[in-house]
Parts: sequence; structure tokens; C-alpha cells
Amino acid sequence: MSGLVAAAATALLTASVRRRTGRCRVAQLLLVVAAVTATAGLLVGLAVGVGDTGHRGHESDGHSGWAAVVAVGAVLSGLAFCLWLLRLPGTAITARSTLRLALDGLVIAAALWFVGWVLLSEPTRLLGAATPTACPAILLATVSTALTAGLGLIVVLRAAPRRRLALFAAGTTAVTLGGLGIAAGLCQGEGPLVLVGAAGLAAGLAAVAVTVHGADSPGQVEIDPTRRDGEYAVVPMVAMATSAMYHLAQDGRFDALGIVAGSVEGFALVARQYLTLNDLRGYAGRLAEREAHFRELAHTDPLTGLANRRGFLGELHARAQEGVPHVLISLDLDGFKIVNDMRGHDVGDAVLAEVGRRLRTGLRADDVAARLGGDEFAVLVLGGSAEATPVAQRLLDVLGQPYVQPDGPVFLSVSIGVAGRTDQVDVQLLLRHADLALRYAKQQGKNRIERYDVAYDRLLRRRTTVEHEMRGAIGRGELRLAFQPVASLPSVRPVGAEALLRWHHPELGQVRPDEFIPLAEESGMIAKLGAWVLDQACLQLSRWLADGHDVWVSVNVSPRELHAPEYVVQVAEALRAHRVPPQRLVLEVTEHAVATDLDELIRRLTALRRTGVRIALDDFGAGYSSLGQLRRLPIDILKIDHSLVAEHEPVRPVDRDGPAFAPMVDIVMRLGHQLGLEVIAEGVTNPTELAAVVAAGCRFGQGALFGWGVPAEHLEAMLEAATSPGARPVNDRVPAPRADQSRPDQGERRSGGVGEPGSTRSVNQHVGSVDSSREMRQA
Repeated sequence: MSGLVAAAATALLTASVRRRTGRCRVAQLLLVVAAVTATAGLLVGLAVGVGDTGHRGHESDGHSGWAAVVAVGAVLSGLAFCLWLLRLPGTAITARSTLRLALDGLVIAAALWFVGWVLLSEPTRLLGAATPTACPAILLATVSTALTAGLGLIVVLRAAPRRRLALFAAGTTAVTLGGLGIAAGLCQGEGPLVLVGAAGLAAGLAAVAVTVHGADSPGQVEIDPTRRDGEYAVVPMVAMATSAMYHLAQDGRFDALGIVAGSVEGFALVARQYLTLNDLRGYAGRLAEREAHFRELAHTDPLTGLANRRGFLGELHARAQEGVPHVLISLDLDGFKIVNDMRGHDVGDAVLAEVGRRLRTGLRADDVAARLGGDEFAVLVLGGSAEATPVAQRLLDVLGQPYVQPDGPVFLSVSIGVAGRTDQVDVQLLLRHADLALRYAKQQGKNRIERYDVAYDRLLRRRTTVEHEMRGAIGRGELRLAFQPVASLPSVRPVGAEALLRWHHPELGQVRPDEFIPLAEESGMIAKLGAWVLDQACLQLSRWLADGHDVWVSVNVSPRELHAPEYVVQVAEALRAHRVPPQRLVLEVTEHAVATDLDELIRRLTALRRTGVRIALDDFGAGYSSLGQLRRLPIDILKIDHSLVAEHEPVRPVDRDGPAFAPMVDIVMRLGHQLGLEVIAEGVTNPTELAAVVAAGCRFGQGALFGWGVPAEHLEAMLEAATSPGARPVNDRVPAPRADQSRPDQGERRSGGVGEPGSTRSVNQHVGSVDSSREMRQA
């Protein structure tokens, strides 16, 4: 029966070879070899030992040779099983890991053999009279059994899942134990022992066959040199030491076999720890390499390959501590956001990578370039300003070259700020100085190099203070409106006024509009200021109208306000709240706003004109408006820029008598009248200019000649003076909006009118050429 079971198990293992490929097939062949060898030993043992009923040792000499054959078969099958275990997934990653696992198995095997030797030798003799007499076959079989059991145990302890491999390890141990039983039975002439050994061997083969046949892989072994697995060495050593002390306590003696077993244990432990130490050293080396790699990544920008902010700051601190002269160059790409918006971030990243390449190739070996974030770069130049100046100029030229891309070149410029090392060892101060110089280069028109100056600090502090204080100016009541009169011509009677924003701070004093208005645009405060100006202008206009003054007021509108969806509602609400007729309010849009988005501007202005207000195009002649754009814009009033009035000498009419006129004003007047627009001449400052614009046919004027921006009560006095009984009546008023156009949405706040508030001086000192001296004296 044992022979049949062993043969069936061997056949099952052989059949499963066909389902394996590659390394799995080689491993399966090892199992077949082990099974065939074990089965052959079983059959030999059965053929020789069955029926031998002689007394113990009676025919031992005659069967010792066959016992050796069976023992050799057990050893070969055990080695085949061990080789198969060493080929499990996870064990043969490297030769060193396989050797470590084999040494762990050898440590356990040596401990098992030594404990067994103590228990079965004198004086213990655990089996008493049944203890077999030592012979070479038994000794050889015990070694095979210990190796198989030791390696199987260590694999089971490190395997996942353990159940399948535990069954396999138990089966292989049973096979080697069965071979030991057969060899011992043959040596001792004990037929029953041979039968017991044969049964155990057959059962072990059956367990191995069932375990391996049904799975592609019986398990996964985990080899980790950092894992805490010292118990695999400590437990066997404790077992050996305990058994050795027990042996000595029983007056036992150690022969050569016991000494060899102890020596094998010691050498195996030393070899195992040596390999473990080397593995740990290699692991520590790899960790150090990875740490260096990650440290490099932590200090390197992945897109450009330059140093990042952290790495660059480290270099700056190192140079500052060493006291090496150095200059910091800060760079920022002009218009890079447009590249991302219009061409996509892929193109933007490609441009940044090319900037990094140009920086690396355009610098000296000791200089350090970095990408601080976005499109902001920095360069640390060792040396003084003499070394840094040519470097900055070279970078300005190199980075300004076109960036070739598959869908067309990208053109960018760069702004550069340069700051030298100060007497203080302060990296942050140096960075701040370079950033200030860079910001100044941006403000001065970009595509230029600026060197840090201490005046930049004062400008920045002033700018920061103004921006901060501006946020509370409305609540503190520091803002007010000044009104610059618009006069009818030639009578110079005030018929309208432009509302100008003024800010008087208790500590900063009078803050100029051209200082705080741009800051309001940048910081997003312009909408809040614009709402206040609109409300106050409508409030004052309602008072003048209630007092019987025939006047209108214009308010400047910023592009940000104009494009806000709620601005049309805001204008309508202001008119309704103060009961102001819509045609009395004029919203002025600068000509520069036309260059941004003409179609959107037309939609917004059309929506505003539907509320009934009039629209004026301010500063005409100073911007980029074309005749085609002017015809499309839904406007009512054209305000000629003062440059067209002041920068051209008046000319005399050809072939006819008449006063000199301003030719550019004359052209704009004809154009405006052809388009059905009223025209206002801005910046009239003297009688000559007044005479010229009157001769050109202009019916309205604005400028220092008619009055500066003045408080509301001063303008009211001018209006009352103009309507006094002695004043001559005037019929030239600004016409109502054109009937063929509707009304729009938002606009822009000008920085202010010419001149300073507070002066009510009119044109009575300059009116020699105008026939309205009485009215002007009254004004």
C-alpha cells in the first residue's frame, strides 16, 4: 500500500510538470526527482526489509549496504526538496538572499540535530532499549532529515500564506523521516520499523503531491534584511545551550559528532550575520544615495533643472557666511501670462525649460541660476558690479530672443533688477533689494535693467502706505469731489462740470490722483471709489438742479467698472436715488479703453445709454481710436485732448479774412459734426488757444482758462454769477442724446483735472480777444 501511494504521488507530480513553464517547470522537475528518489528508496527498503523477522542486529551486517542506499536516496530527495524551497518566489531575488535563507535553515537544522543527538545518546537514551545503534546510514539520514526540517521551518515562518507551505514542509519532513526509518530498520534488522518508515514516506509524498498539484505557486517568501528576525538564531542557540547543559548535568560526554554539530551552528550563525551586515550596509548605501537624490530634488526645479528657491537660498546663505562678494540678479519674464492664456501651459512650460537652458549656457561656471517660482528667476553672480553688469546685459539679450515652438515662435522680453551685497549679512535684505529693483524696472517700461537704489525703499513705503490708507479713506471722510467747469463758447458761461476725485490725508497730506488712482486699479479698490464718486456727483447735481441751475455733470469711468456686470444697475440706482434726469449725467470713457476690446466696449456703452445717460469719449487724439471705431461707438460727446489744442500753432484761413484757428481742432470738429457728436475742447489755457478753438467752431471748452477743479460751492457761485441779471443769456447748450443710438455700461476714472483745487480764477485776466468781458468778470 505504501508503495502504491508513493508511486501515485510521483505520477501526480510528474503529470503536473506539463502545466508548468519556464522556472516553474524546472522547480517541478526537482520535485519529481525527489519523489522518484524517495519512492526508489521506499521500494528497496520494502524489498529487503519486509519478512525479516530475525532478532535485532541478527542480519544487520547483511542489510547495512541496502540501508546506505536508502539513506543516500533520502539525502538526495531531501536536497531536491530543499532546492525547490529555495526557488520559491521571493527567495531567489539575489544569490545573497538565497544564501541567507539557506544559512537560516542550516542554523535550525544544526540545532535540531544537536538536540536529537543529546536526547538519543548516552546517558539520556530517550527511546531506551529501542534506541537504534549508530551506523553511517542512520547518521546520513538524520542529517538529511534535519536539513529538510530546518529549511522547511524557516520557509514556513517567512511565507504567506503559511497553511499551504506548512503542509508541504510537513510532507517533505515526513519523507525524510520515512527514509530515516527505513534506513534504521534495515540497519537494525527491524522489519516493522521499515514498514513504519515506508508508511511515513508514502504519506509525506502524498501530502507534497496534493499541495503542489493544485496551485501554480504554493506561497511567497519575504526576504527583508531590515526585518527583526533574530529569534530565528536565538531560539536554536537557546535550545542547543539548554540541551548541552542537560547533557553535562547527566554526566554525558561530547564526542566528535556533537562538537561538529556545535561548530556548524556557530559557523552558520557567523556567516549569516556577516551576510546580514553586508546586506544592511548595501541597504544603507542605497538609502544614502536615495537621500542624496531626494535632497537634490528638494533643491532643484524639476521643469528647468535649475536650483529652486530652497536651493538658491542655501547658496545665498553659504556665500554670505563665507563673506564672498556677490551680486543678486532678479529676472521676470514680461507678458508670460499671456503665453499661458493664449498658447496653453504646455507651450509655457516649454518656454520656461528653454529659459533654464539659456541661463545655464549664458552664465559662468561659478554663477548659480534658480527658478524661484512661476516666471521669476534669479542669478547669483560671484564678484562685484563690474562682473555682474555684463552678465545682466547678456541675459537681457539672450532671454529676449524668440522661443521657437511647433506652432510658431514666442516673443518675450525680460525685466531685470540688480542688487549688490550689503555690509550686513542679510540674505532676505538682498532679496528684497533685488525685488525692488525688478519692480522698478517693470514700472519704467519693462525690458530693461535697473540697479537698486535706496530711493526705491521710500517709493515702496509710500506706495504701501497709500494703498493701505486708501482702503479706509471713504469711511474716514477724507475724500471729496472737485468740479472743473465746462464753459460754452464764446460766452465762457459754465454749463457743466467734470467731477474730479480728491483725497486729503491727515498725515500724507494731499495725495495726488495720479498716485492713488493707479493703485486703486491694481488693488481692486477702483470699483468702490467709483461707486462713491458716482453717488456724490449725482447728489451734488440734484442739489444744483433743485436750485434752478441748468447744468450737467460728467463722471470718469474706469475700464474695470465698465466691465462689471452690476455697473448699469448701479448707475440707474444712483439716478433714481437722487432724482437726477439721466441726460444730465455724462459718463466719460478714455480713448485708451477703446484699444482693449471694442466689441465688448460697444455692448457695455449701449447698455449704459439705455438708462438715458450720455457717453463722452475722453482724451480723443491721445490714444488709438480709428475713424471706423469712432463711427461704431455709441457716444454723444467727443472731448478733444489738450495736446491737439496746445501743441499746434493757429493758422490763418487761406484766401479769406478771419481769425486764426487750430487746424487739428477744426478737423475733429468737422468729423464730430458729421457723426452727430458735440465736441468739447480740453486743456484751453490761454486766450490764443481760446480764440483758435472758437474760430474752429467749437462750442464748448474746458481747461485752466475757465477754472481749475474747485469745490462744489465755488462752482455754484460761478453758476449763480453766470445767471445774474447782468449776465448775457446763452443759447448754446449741450444737445440731448442722439435718437438713433441706445445707452451702455461702465468706464474709467481719470487721475484728475489739470491744476490744483482752490483757485476760482476765471478768464477775466485774458479775455481781450473775446466779446464777453462782463460775463467773465462776473464769473
